Amino acid sequence: MGGFPTLLYKELLRFWKVSFQTVAAPVLTALLYLVVFAYALGDRVRMFEQVSYAQFLVPGLVMMSVLQNAFANSSSSLIQSKVSGNLVFMMLPPISYLEFFGAYVLASMVRGLVVGTGVLLVTVWFVDLHVAAPAWVLLFALLGAAILGALGLIAGIWADRFEQIAAFQNFVILPLTFLSGVFYSIHSLPALWQAASHLNPFFYMIDGFRFGFFGVSDFPPRASLAVVAVSFALLSSACLLLLRSGYKLRQ
Repeated sequence: MGGFPTLLYKELLRFWKVSFQTVAAPVLTALLYLVVFAYALGDRVRMFEQVSYAQFLVPGLVMMSVLQNAFANSSSSLIQSKVSGNLVFMMLPPISYLEFFGAYVLASMVRGLVVGTGVLLVTVWFVDLHVAAPAWVLLFALLGAAILGALGLIAGIWADRFEQIAAFQNFVILPLTFLSGVFYSIHSLPALWQAASHLNPFFYMIDGFRFGFFGVSDFPPRASLAVVAVSFALLSSACLLLLRSGYKLRQ
């Protein structure tokens, strides 16, 4: 297993060396969302009883940051290696595809959780927040980060240029996160859009994560956990098959 800790260290060092860009910038972006939305709409909007709009917003922003940064870590790392030509140096050593998958996904989880923790620590200065079920918070954060880390690997394998990764993030990841209930409860939507929201796997990640803070949610948390776990299993299986075949990596 010598290859796994080395590759993991390389991936962790890659994002930590530019932490001002990879950690501080997303934290600032989330804080701006809180200031703009919470203070502009806070007195006029209430999603749950006994929960202010600012309180409602914070878990969504934390989870959105976790998901987006977990995806960005694995996808950007792999496409950089492909474009710069140094991917061959990771293909030649006897590193199994399981080690490759584990190192990239685990590093993505670390980055996502570091950014999410930073967002939480900054926003609690402005919002009085309590955690009703810490285990649910941690479980959904870990699974959500792992899913987006695996999805980022799939995107990095598929893409040949930076523009393709940017397109994947702009036309897939951003819409799915923004339309997943980060800024609203799906019960405030018309019936058609509520049904459409249930087709979005990001909704279950954010709704289950929010349940850990307030003890209330738009969807039963155990059902959300089942959807998230199945999503992780499917994406991980697809990613491992691609890595094992060497698709767009060994050619």
